[in-house]
Amino acid sequence: MSKGKLVILGTVCLAMFGIFSVYWFKPSTTHFRVVPLPCLDHELVLRKSIMKKGSLSQSVTFKQPNAMESPRRDVRTVTPWLAPIVWEGTFDPFVIDNIYKPLNITVATTVFAVGKYTRFLKAFLVTAEKHYLVGFRVQYYIFTDQPHEVPKVPLGSGRNLTTIQVSKLDRWQEISLQRMGIILKTIEEQIHKEAQYIYCLDVDMLFHSRWGAEVFGDLVAAIHPGYYKVSRENFPYERRPASQANIPLDQGDFYYGGAVFGGLAENVYRLTRTCYRNILVDKANNIEAVWQEESHLNKYFIYNKPTTLLSPEYLWDDEKPQPQEIKLVRFSTVKKNYAEVRDN
Repeated sequence: MSKGKLVILGTVCLAMFGIFSVYWFKPSTTHFRVVPLPCLDHELVLRKSIMKKGSLSQSVTFKQPNAMESPRRDVRTVTPWLAPIVWEGTFDPFVIDNIYKPLNITVATTVFAVGKYTRFLKAFLVTAEKHYLVGFRVQYYIFTDQPHEVPKVPLGSGRNLTTIQVSKLDRWQEISLQRMGIILKTIEEQIHKEAQYIYCLDVDMLFHSRWGAEVFGDLVAAIHPGYYKVSRENFPYERRPASQANIPLDQGDFYYGGAVFGGLAENVYRLTRTCYRNILVDKANNIEAVWQEESHLNKYFIYNKPTTLLSPEYLWDDEKPQPQEIKLVRFSTVKKNYAEVRDN
């Protein structure tokens, strides 16, 4: 090989190393190091598969979409950065499932059940098995301080459950703050080897209707049901400039709920790494963001726009009356006495 070709080859290799490397934040230290992204190989394969799958089988028939007609006129269905907002009536379940199911996807799903919150696990899992990504491979990761309390719920084909013991903390706010670090560590040590997508969900919730392939996206956020009609000046963002979660009054797109977020494993890793790093910085300065990890999550989404937004159908609050634009509720909070289930 000529000297010129060797120089070109070396330059290309260095460039590729720079692209496929990232600063990783380690939960046990404040130092950074450069390592290859653990999720990259199978995520590149997945992206190529999604690009190739463009056309459906010739035997599949479906209704022709009308380019001059919007499926919903009562709600916004796309963001200013052209990300879809998923509402009932904005997608064809048959078409989108037939696109994704042949890709052999595995979806990691993280759930925290600590203290008295273990009581919500059974109903969560039972309703998930009826509605949550049915027909896809799902790996549940249950983080709990009481592994013996994890119920034995029958799981469908290709669906498994792993229990990971975590410490019980004195304050529910501390549990909330630690969640990002625990997910980060589990992605690093285990999840990146097993799944292409990750969804992080709250346990005190029930599934009521379909959660299908329409929820897949590079980076996925859910619009909070309490603030989708509210101006951003009234969002419950962290406003103190001293906090890493601080968001000025003139910034923000939507207010996102911390009970649902996800996307490609690589992107969820980046999200949890950044949020956990910022939580540690705040903690070192004796600051706790107003809504713990949810505040840091909203800060992250300002500068890293979600590629798919789930409407409040996917994160409803049953304490609220169901308005006309919510055609069906897919996932909602369990009615409970917070003073009773929380230890402080």
